[in-house]
Amino acid sequence: MDEKEITCIVCPIGCKILVRRNGTLCELVEGNKCKRGAEYARSEALDPRRMLTSSISVIGGKWPLVSVKTTKPIPKDNIFTVLDVIQKAKVKAPVQCGQILLKNVADTGVDVIATKTVGST
Repeated sequence: MDEKEITCIVCPIGCKILVRRNGTLCELVEGNKCKRGAEYARSEALDPRRMLTSSISVIGGKWPLVSVKTTKPIPKDNIFTVLDVIQKAKVKAPVQCGQILLKNVADTGVDVIATKTVGST
């Protein structure tokens, strides 16, 4: 069994929440001031996930890159694998904001979408 202090980011208070983890079980020990903080700490201790933002090369576009993000948070352990796929990707212009550029990136079940429009040259 191990203990970990997690700083909650759900609201501006930033509670320091101490959790005790035993395999797939997580027990809140102390520090949360609200229910949302407890849920965040439990999730962060057992299955940490992050939204990922980056950019993809655009071929024949008015801009050489398009900003992108994942449609849902991905497992924290997969961040560098997903970034590697994104770094190698190239898309042809035009690109529309919200367009799916990579489906099921790195078998995460999450898509990567454009966050801006890039027209053709």
